[in-house]
Amino acid sequence: MEEFRRNQAVKSFTTLLFAALVLMAPTARGIDGPIKTIVVLVMENRSFDHMLGWMKRLNSEIEGVTGRESNPESTANQSSPRVYFKDDADFVDPDPGHTFEAVREQVFGSNRTTANPPPMNGFVQNALSISRNLSQTVMKGLKPELIPVYTELIKEFALFDRWFSSLPGPTHPNRLFVYSGTSHGATSHIAKQLAVGYPQKTLFESLHESGLSFGIYYQNIPATLFYRNMRKLRYVPKFHHYGLKFKRHARKGKLPNLTVIEPRYFDLKLFPANDDHPAHDLANGQKLVKEVYESLRKSPQWNETLFVVTYDEHGGFYDHVPTPVREVPSPDGIVGPHPYFFTFDRLGVRVPTIMISPWINKGTVVHGPSGPTPTSEYEHSSIPATVKKMFNLSSNYLTHRDTWAGTFESVLNVRGSPRTDCPVVLPEVMALRETPPNEEGKLSEFQKEMVQLAAVINGDHILKSYPDEIANRMNVREANAYVEDAMSRFVEASMEAMEMGAPDSTIVDMRPSLTSRNP
Repeated sequence: MEEFRRNQAVKSFTTLLFAALVLMAPTARGIDGPIKTIVVLVMENRSFDHMLGWMKRLNSEIEGVTGRESNPESTANQSSPRVYFKDDADFVDPDPGHTFEAVREQVFGSNRTTANPPPMNGFVQNALSISRNLSQTVMKGLKPELIPVYTELIKEFALFDRWFSSLPGPTHPNRLFVYSGTSHGATSHIAKQLAVGYPQKTLFESLHESGLSFGIYYQNIPATLFYRNMRKLRYVPKFHHYGLKFKRHARKGKLPNLTVIEPRYFDLKLFPANDDHPAHDLANGQKLVKEVYESLRKSPQWNETLFVVTYDEHGGFYDHVPTPVREVPSPDGIVGPHPYFFTFDRLGVRVPTIMISPWINKGTVVHGPSGPTPTSEYEHSSIPATVKKMFNLSSNYLTHRDTWAGTFESVLNVRGSPRTDCPVVLPEVMALRETPPNEEGKLSEFQKEMVQLAAVINGDHILKSYPDEIANRMNVREANAYVEDAMSRFVEASMEAMEMGAPDSTIVDMRPSLTSRNP
C-alpha cells in the first residue's frame, strides 16, 4: 500500500511539474527536415564482428568477416598457434575483458600504441589472461538466424559498418560521449567524480535551450543521471518509466523530439536484462528492439521518426577493422588519469549501429562519412553532432569531438517521401540461454557503477558504508531492488524540493535524514 501511495504521488507530481515546466520552456525553433523525433537505444558490450560480421553472407557490401580472420595466442611469438574467427557464437559467460588496459592489448597486441593502423591482434592473448576457454569465445560471431530482429532491420533499413566507440575503454565513459561528446577525462570508473556527477554540457541542455523536448525512458535506473545537470529539478519530469509510459506515449503520438531508451541492466527471472551485456541472453535484447520498433511503427509519429540502435563499446570481442588513431581530436583537452594519461587521440573498437526510418531505403549500407574533415569517423559523438544539424539547435557544438565527428543526416535525404512498405511486425526470437537468470550472481563492473549511482542519488554515499562496499556485498536481485528504490526516492526528494519552492535549476541533493536507508 505504501509503495502504491508513493507511486501515485510521484505520478501526480511529475504530471503537474511537467505542465509547469512546459509553460516556462523556451520557444521551439523550427525543424526543417521531415524527422521530428529521434529515438536512441544504446545496448551493451558487443563488437561489430561478433554481432553482425556474418551479415556479409546476406550482403557482400557489408564490411564483415569471411572466416579467414585470426589472432595469435601470443603476439610475441611468430610461431604461436592461431585462433580463427567462427560463426558458432551463442550465449556468453563469463564477460571478456574491456578495461582501458585490456582494449590497448586487444588493439595493439602489446603496450606499444604507435602502430598505424593498429594490428587488432591481441584479442586472443588478452582473453587467455582471463580464462583459457574465453580465447575461443572472443573469436566467434553470431549466425544471422540467431538475431532475426537485426537481420530483418538490416535488410529493410540502414547498417553502419564503420561506427566506432568514442574511446578505447569500458561502458560508462563511452556512454558519456553519446550525449555530451566527452567523458570529461574518464577512461574508467571514477568514484569521486560519480558522487558529484559529470559536469559537462549535454545534448539535453542544448535541446532545452532551443525549446525542443527530450525524454528518457528507463527500466531500472537511468545511466543518464551520471551527468550532474540531469539531476536538476527542471529535468526530473523528463524521466519516464519505460514500462509505464513508452508504449502509451508512442501510441498517442507524444514522444519527445529526442527519445532515449535505456535497457534493463539487472537480470531477474521475472524481468530479465535486455541490454545484451554478457552474461545476459541476447534474445531479450532482440525482444526489446522488436518492441520499440513495433511501437514506433504503429505510432502516428512514424513518418517523422528515426530510430538509432548502437552499442556503447565492444566488450572485449574481436573486430578486424583497425581502430582509428590518426588526427582524432581531444574533445576538451582534458587528459586521462594516472598511469596512462590518455589524451583521447584515438577511438575505440567498431560497434554495431543500425538506423531505422521510413525515409531510409531498403538494404542501405553506410561506410565512413564524407566529412566534416578528411579524418572524420562515425562514433558516438555523431549523435549530438547530427541532432544539432537536423534540429537546427541554437547552441554551439558541445566539444571538439562532435565538431569533428561524421553526421548521418544524408542517409535520410535520398527520398522524396517516406516508404509505405516498412514491416509492421518483426520476427519472433528464440532464447539462447538454457538456464534462468542468476539472481544470486555477483555484479558486473557496470552494475556496480549503477549501484554507486543509486547510492549517490539515495544519499547513502554520505554514510560510512561507501558505495564500493555497498555494491560489493550485493547480488543481482538485491542490487535491482536497491537502484529502483533509490530512483523512487530521488523523485520523492524532487517533489519535496518543489513543494518547498526550490528553483528549477536546483540540483537534487539527497540528505541522509530525508531518504537514506541502511542498504
